[in-house]
Amino acid sequence: MQKGIKAGILIVALAVPALIFLFLRGFGENHYKLPKLIPVIDSTTGYIKMKKNPNPKWDEPEMDTVFHTIPDWTLTNEEGKSFTNKQLAGKIYVADFFFTRCTSICPKMSTQLTRVQDTFGQDKDVEFASFTVDPSHDTPEMLREYAKQYDAIPGKWHFLTGTRQQLYPLAVKGYYIPVADASEYDKAVKTPDETFIHSEKLILVDKEGYIRGFYDGTDKKDVDRLMLEIKVLQKIYETEK
Repeated sequence: MQKGIKAGILIVALAVPALIFLFLRGFGENHYKLPKLIPVIDSTTGYIKMKKNPNPKWDEPEMDTVFHTIPDWTLTNEEGKSFTNKQLAGKIYVADFFFTRCTSICPKMSTQLTRVQDTFGQDKDVEFASFTVDPSHDTPEMLREYAKQYDAIPGKWHFLTGTRQQLYPLAVKGYYIPVADASEYDKAVKTPDETFIHSEKLILVDKEGYIRGFYDGTDKKDVDRLMLEIKVLQKIYETEK
């Protein structure tokens, strides 16, 4: 009888460490989360669109929300060359909307983006895209001069122009950022800062074109949060390899 009890105790003693190891292996890893934003609404039903999750994990539902992705676009960069969203595919990137004549929020936003660029300067999977809201003035030459002011790394931080018909719908419907030309409805406006209305937000876009975050580009603490969440996104991709 005593031998049986001792044998049972020995088996439990040997089994417990193994069970602890399996638990830690399965549940003790760091699980990084950064949700996708902007669910797609079905225009006919008014409900959020859903799709079947092809390979759900143990903690994921069989049906998944359909999220907005950045639409295709083709613009012109600071070098005068055609540049498309496909050149950012497979990259984590930060987008913003600005204009070179801006003297209010744009210098603050660009200064903060320089700080983010300095942090991720050696990371080939992180890039930046700044879209002008003043395309008639912001030629590739003007964008190139502006890029130099903020030590933009060529090929990493892209400055983009096009037509207003391209850029404004892209801002509103693509990146969910408000933008307007006040001179269209208020003839009293005189200065560029009064004319062009745009957001101070920086937009974090993942490698598949999903929006992962909006951040106040004039607020250092919120830009610190952006940098932290870029690192979280990098960790998510590392764990999915």
